[in-house]
Amino acid sequence: MNKPLLAALRGERQAGLPVWLMRQAGRYLPEYRALRAEKGGFLALATDPAAAAEVTLQPIRRFGFDGAILFSDILMVPWALGQDLSFGAGEGPRLSPPLVDHALAALERAPQRLEPVYETVRRVAAALPPQTTFLGFAGSPWTVATYMVAGQGSKDQGETRRYAYRDPGAFAAIVETIVAMTIDYLVAQADAGVEAVQLFDSWAGSLSPAQFERWVIAPNAAIVAGLRARRPDLTIIGFPKGAGGKLPAYARETGVDAIGLDETVDPVWAHGALPADMPVQGNLDPLALIAGGAELDAAVDRIIAALADRPHVFNLGHGILPDTPIAHVERLLDRLRG
Repeated sequence: MNKPLLAALRGERQAGLPVWLMRQAGRYLPEYRALRAEKGGFLALATDPAAAAEVTLQPIRRFGFDGAILFSDILMVPWALGQDLSFGAGEGPRLSPPLVDHALAALERAPQRLEPVYETVRRVAAALPPQTTFLGFAGSPWTVATYMVAGQGSKDQGETRRYAYRDPGAFAAIVETIVAMTIDYLVAQADAGVEAVQLFDSWAGSLSPAQFERWVIAPNAAIVAGLRARRPDLTIIGFPKGAGGKLPAYARETGVDAIGLDETVDPVWAHGALPADMPVQGNLDPLALIAGGAELDAAVDRIIAALADRPHVFNLGHGILPDTPIAHVERLLDRLRG
């Protein structure tokens, strides 16, 4: 069975434009909100394989996206490394103890915490339509480390950036530990049934060029090399949000198969700057999807035109927002499929 999204990520241009949306399983869907309320919280939902599989499949049933992305969270890796993980209402995720003042070596690893994720993958893989590509994912080491060090998210990742300058050896040990666990995690996802994976570096844009080379490019390259050695057929998307002008170096040096563009990247510039024929994913502004109407249509048309001469997977530049009208998603798909 032909899988248009997987083929595009592997460098084949498709007659139609394959599409999936980051956070496509989420709070904009009433069926998701109902199930999350029943389960009582995000972590309970994400670690219940039957429920997490159902959430992963909901947008496929409703919209027929070309890709299904595993419903989980980038902080599963630090949870498996021994930090406690919680999701407070309106507060975002919290990890404890924060490594800014606790030793990495003192954490007691708990890889069994990842077993529900692998069971979710097996359930989804057995239920997906044959033409739908199954995507797994992990957070990239820099982004994951910012949460592990500070214990929570922040606007500028200042605490972690200071830590990395103050004690680069200790920070390197954290990053190397994340790299090793992430390779094992993604290999296990592949063994359970995912066909491609995305590396989310949500906070890559906060680093200087030298720090970007050290804490974004090098660790992601290590993950890609580790995956290539163990699962050479696994397709890898790199998504360094906010990388801007550092994107071409990331594309050349990490070895990823495809690059995800955030909404701040000019797709015309990206087409000229990235390696020829490298598949690109993106990059509609999630707020344009909320706006809808003629603004949405024009934004979609600009992206398609800019990336017409290379393999392209249509997506948002970041995750779909909770207040996105379902009718606007339907309009987007009509535009792409019409």
